[in-house]
Amino acid sequence: MSLLHLYRLPDKPWPLQLPVIGSTLSAGFPSPADDHLDPPLDLNRHLFRHPAATFLARVRGNSMLEAGIHDGDLIAIDRALTPRDGHVVVAVVEGEYTIKRLRQEGPRLWLEPANAHYQNVEITGDMSFTVRGVVTHVIHALPPTC
Repeated sequence: MSLLHLYRLPDKPWPLQLPVIGSTLSAGFPSPADDHLDPPLDLNRHLFRHPAATFLARVRGNSMLEAGIHDGDLIAIDRALTPRDGHVVVAVVEGEYTIKRLRQEGPRLWLEPANAHYQNVEITGDMSFTVRGVVTHVIHALPPTC
């Protein structure tokens, strides 16, 4: 299981507008430099579709590494979204928070880690289980290379 530290967003977040380079950046071969800028992007609007229903949380654990969620990352959790098969969700199982991919096949429901060292957790009728929200974004810093 993973531990979470939850943070609530302010009800009316102030705009956080940053300049956006007008062209896409090549992750393959280099492309010519471009000085064109698009209109500023408000990160609050881009990251938080339902700000009143969105929380940030800090992740502990490595059960979701292959989904790009690392120990220490911040995640945005939108409680206004309806969790569906394949969504990464924050759930409470037997009183413990966990982040896993929700899977449903017919009447069967389970939580799937994104790390081969962890096992699926099948949700049965006798278990205490709730989904608290859908993970919409992951924020993490790239490690230094030297």
